[in-house]
Order: sequence, then C-alpha cells, then structure tokens
Amino acid sequence: MENEVKLAAGAIVALAVATTALVVLPYIQVRDIHAPEGLKPYTSAELRGREVYIANGCVYCHTQQPRDRNLGPDGERGWGRASVPGDYVYDKPHLLGSMRTGPDLFNIGARQPSQDWHLGHLFQPRAYVPGSIMPSYPYMFDVKREAEEGDVVLKLPPGAAPDGRVVVARPEALDLARYLRGLNHTYPVLPPQPRGEAAPAAAPAGAASSAKAS
Repeated sequence: MENEVKLAAGAIVALAVATTALVVLPYIQVRDIHAPEGLKPYTSAELRGREVYIANGCVYCHTQQPRDRNLGPDGERGWGRASVPGDYVYDKPHLLGSMRTGPDLFNIGARQPSQDWHLGHLFQPRAYVPGSIMPSYPYMFDVKREAEEGDVVLKLPPGAAPDGRVVVARPEALDLARYLRGLNHTYPVLPPQPRGEAAPAAAPAGAASSAKAS
C-alpha cells in the first residue's frame, strides 16, 4: 500500500510540474499580449482565404514562424525577422506549422505582393519556380474559350496557358491570394527609442588621442 501511495504522489507531482511548465507559465507570459501597431485585423476576404489555406493543407508544408538568427538562417533566406507572440493576436487557430517542405510564408505578402503571381503560382507552380514540388490547384480555376465580364483572367507565362483558352480564377483562388498577400509582418515590433534620448556622442579627436596616449 505504501508503494502505491508513493507512486500516486509522484504521478500527481509530475503532472503538476508539467501543467505549470507547459500551461500556466506560458499563459502568464502571453495573456497580456497586444497586437503590434502595424498589425491589422484580417478582412472578410482574407478570412475566407485563410479557410481555403487550412482546407487545402497548406500548413502541412509551410510554416509562418521565422526563427531568430541564432537558431537558423531564416533572415538570410528573406523570410523576415523572428516572429513574436503579438504577430498572432488575430490568428485563431494559429497556423505556425512544423514542416518546411516549402518556404516560410510569414512575409510572403511582402516578398510577392502581386495578385497575378499568386494566382498563376496556384494554377501552375512550376511555371514560376522551376523544379517546385508544390501541387497545382486546377479546381480553383475555370478554363474557358473566352472570358466573361467580371472574370479575373490569369496572366500566365508563355507555355503555361492552355492553347486557345483562358484561365479564370474562381472565388476561392481570389480569396486565398488575398490572404497570402496580406501576410506582411514587416512592421517594427521593438519599442522606439525614447524621445530626447540621443545616442552616445563620439569622443572628440583630441580627447581620443590623449586617452590612447595615456
């Protein structure tokens, strides 16, 4: 009986420590997080596009969390600064991702702001990135003999468009493109330098020489 009590007590202590470390402390750290000044809420079209992003499993191949430069070369890859908790205030659920079969998309809207590029890339990725293993999404588009009024026609590279036909984006493709273009976290997250606080002035040349001589 004594061993059973010790085992149960040990399990309770281990559970309490794990809960504190993995639930309580992280909650205390992020409960008062506010959106950075440059972060705007998603528009209705971007929210629809986000649902398309989730439904098509984009999160399984793309992350949205650049790492600190001490942890990886994400900055050198052009993916932007390391993300902070405030960047995800409007993300429910979070789409951090854990696999990088494709590039990080945290700042894809800054790297590729063109709607034409995103739509064409969704229709035929290899026309834009040779050797890409990303799947195409033809069901997000209609192939017609000629465009109708109000259609958004893709401007595809030579050889990517069907002969004698036009490719028209469906609403889900337009929404997904809007969501991707909205992924732009290039705003600053560090607080500005207090007003009136100047950087340390350089020492006069004469003083520097005297100090060096002494």
